[in-house]
Amino acid sequence: MSERPRYTPADIEPKWQHHWRTQQPFRAVRRAGHPTLCALDMFPYPSGAGLHVGHPEGYTATDIVCRHARMKGFDVLHPMGWDSFGLPAEQHAINTGTHPSVTTRNNIDNFRRQLQALGFSYDWSRELATTDERYVRWTQWIFLKLFHRGLAFQAETPVNWCPALGTVLANEEVIDGRSERGSHPVVRMPLRQWTLKITAYADRLLDDLVGLDWPETREKQTHWIGRSEGAECDFAVVGHDAKIRVFTTRPDTMFGATYMVLAPEHPLVAQITTPAQKAAVDAYVLEVARKSDMERTALGKKKSGVPTGAFATNPATGQPIPVWVADFVLGHYGTGAIMSVPGHDERDFEFARVFGLPIVQVVSKDGALADAGTWKEAFVDDGVAVRSGFLDGKQTEAAKAAMIDWVEAQGLGTRKVQYKLRDWVFSRQRYWGEPIPVYFPVDLGAGVDDPRKGAHTIRYDQPIAVEESELPVRLPDLADFKPGDDPSGPLARALDWRFFQKDGRWFARETNTMPQWAGSCWYYLRFLDPHNDARIFDDAAYDDWMPVDLYVGGSEHAVLHLLYARFWHKVLFDCGVVKHKEPFQKLVHQGLILGEVEYTAYKDSHDAWVSPDDVEEDADHELRKKGTDLGVVVVKLRADQTQKKGGKFVLIDAPDVVVDARAHKMSKARGNVVNPDDIIERYGADALRVFEMFMGPLEAVKPWATDGVVGVRRFLDRAWNVCVAAEGEGPLDDESLRLLHKTVQKVGADIEGLRFNTAISAMMILVNRLAEIEKVPVSAARTLALLLSPFAPHLGEELWERLGGEASLAHEPWPTFEPSLVVDDVVEIPIQVNGKLRAKARLRRDASEADARAAVAGAAEAQPFLAGKTEKKFLFVPGKIINVVVG
Repeated sequence: MSERPRYTPADIEPKWQHHWRTQQPFRAVRRAGHPTLCALDMFPYPSGAGLHVGHPEGYTATDIVCRHARMKGFDVLHPMGWDSFGLPAEQHAINTGTHPSVTTRNNIDNFRRQLQALGFSYDWSRELATTDERYVRWTQWIFLKLFHRGLAFQAETPVNWCPALGTVLANEEVIDGRSERGSHPVVRMPLRQWTLKITAYADRLLDDLVGLDWPETREKQTHWIGRSEGAECDFAVVGHDAKIRVFTTRPDTMFGATYMVLAPEHPLVAQITTPAQKAAVDAYVLEVARKSDMERTALGKKKSGVPTGAFATNPATGQPIPVWVADFVLGHYGTGAIMSVPGHDERDFEFARVFGLPIVQVVSKDGALADAGTWKEAFVDDGVAVRSGFLDGKQTEAAKAAMIDWVEAQGLGTRKVQYKLRDWVFSRQRYWGEPIPVYFPVDLGAGVDDPRKGAHTIRYDQPIAVEESELPVRLPDLADFKPGDDPSGPLARALDWRFFQKDGRWFARETNTMPQWAGSCWYYLRFLDPHNDARIFDDAAYDDWMPVDLYVGGSEHAVLHLLYARFWHKVLFDCGVVKHKEPFQKLVHQGLILGEVEYTAYKDSHDAWVSPDDVEEDADHELRKKGTDLGVVVVKLRADQTQKKGGKFVLIDAPDVVVDARAHKMSKARGNVVNPDDIIERYGADALRVFEMFMGPLEAVKPWATDGVVGVRRFLDRAWNVCVAAEGEGPLDDESLRLLHKTVQKVGADIEGLRFNTAISAMMILVNRLAEIEKVPVSAARTLALLLSPFAPHLGEELWERLGGEASLAHEPWPTFEPSLVVDDVVEIPIQVNGKLRAKARLRRDASEADARAAVAGAAEAQPFLAGKTEKKFLFVPGKIINVVVG
């Protein structure tokens, strides 16, 4: 008897990857009468570091869905591309002295290699990169649509300027006054910027979220857009000919306003601050200038602020209230000032408690006044107005309406709708981005005939759109693309590119470039028809695939990328380019895969153990023992040096010492990055794919564990052995046959519900069962190969071929199940006495009442509750429940 072949991924996986590359079974082709699936991954930025094991999680999920859909008869569009412009590529190029085009091309080649090594069923014929000139052309074409509709305009805007990086940074790219990348100092300064008027679409961006299958993201976008209705009202500044205008969604609480807060950048700060407070206010304003908006408004941040020394009059009470400056109020949001009602706003309450400001109750749940000494938190719900003059006794909605009427009647303000959403600052002062397709007239100085050689003035107030026939505007091939102190950006140094003549007059191109967001705003549309040079896409291609059925990516893109993409899509809808108001129907965020769990203990400088709860960082980021000056050192431990005790990890050799056991986000700095190439080399790509889906629910945050890959590899080995040993077509025993059909049912349903971990569990149970059978029928093995194939496609293809399959199983029909075989003949049902569970019995699904009575009589656990009692009613629902009512 010949020895059975072994499962060797190193041989099998390259074989099938070559087959898929050459035969292209995953090309998206429309067939009449077939349903469609358009499934997209949020395409990656091709960094120099390549993939780590966290990246394939979402890609594997969509690949499983797509492979399953093809086998169910769907025509599937599942493409891949590269978000290849942006700051990281340029910074890497600067650091290495390599042109970003070369760096980007090399990185893309590496990413493609890694993705193909994982066996993803992408339609590579539609591959694109945002840096491709053919792609840039249409990105610029969309910008011109925005420009011609008045949605792209120039404005002097306060921005986060980073001199070291030579560019403006978005708020989310600034942490503690420093750039997220490189930790360089960032300052706030006004700068001429191209801005997109996303606020014009605020209501539509909000309203059209309804009906989308976007679980958490709808809430996040709703919060980011931040639509609120209320009133604007003026507070007169005592001793000054000035008024502070505020917007409030709770005008009914104005009687409870006990202080006001101005944004540090508010123009009245310098005007009304008293001489005694000037130094403190100036220092605070300078400190806040280094913070991003996100830092300033983060939930849970430490409250900070300083009084201006000035007072304003509360128009409702006529009483003076102090005016403060604090960072949580933003100068560009609303009016840049707020009235603070600590009794009925959580943030105002916390601020008042920190700085000892008065708290007054003006709304009550039931109209009764609370004892101020018992207040633990602000009352933020609706209720009844109290201590509020003419509003007393009114419910909140009625009180709001009455106060707005009063404010308008007194000439103090007006009703207003406001949004947190800000217009999108679109310019970047960098080289590696799409040129903005706009130019400006140039006025030459006296005696100057060439702006490259003499004095000139660029008329930025007269922007001119590049003709569509002249697109794309290409980047010049600069040898020196490093940023500088000049906010005009490095393109300003490309004089022969920047300045040109037309009809005898000189013009200057825009030297700002687009942000990385631009290319990622619309790539899903170019996937429809990526080789079309005449149109952005053909109408038939759009009709074939749009809208996107499933979009999978990280939750870090829940707001900005998705909001910007929706905005551009709506503009294109208004232009008649697209036919749907929304691009993505279902959105799923895969959970973060953290590094391996790290086990850490701490000792102080006296060599005494310190609990993790007693360790803190000082201002210099050094570890200290809380409440002391003692330094703390980190002691790295192995897992086998620890044990779990009472819900915590402790040292085995010293059970009183608590160990900090946690997983951290993968990063080169922590040294916990796991390269998928290494896992593939040791265990195979299929083992990596299956393990990542088996770790837990797709949306959950999960720590990596290489030991877990070993267990999954053993499962795949068992599946291989079961299938290669299959022979003949003898019948399965009844229990195994039922399990096979139940597994077909469950795996199919779990794939459609994105419950991949439970689908794998079901297949493990099936494999274990089949491994106990002496002769597994070939038909059962073929079914197992088909079930495995979306998860472990290389293994599935190889087994299919060995089991007699004549072609790739990519489009082989998904196995079906017999409904009668997935319903158990014998089921466990509860036996209740007077409605309380007392025992359980196993009965046939079609059991009679006599069978049920016999089961009750034989249930020893139920007898004590029946003995000596008279039966009043016997309720039996076959397959469901038995309930005996006794008295």
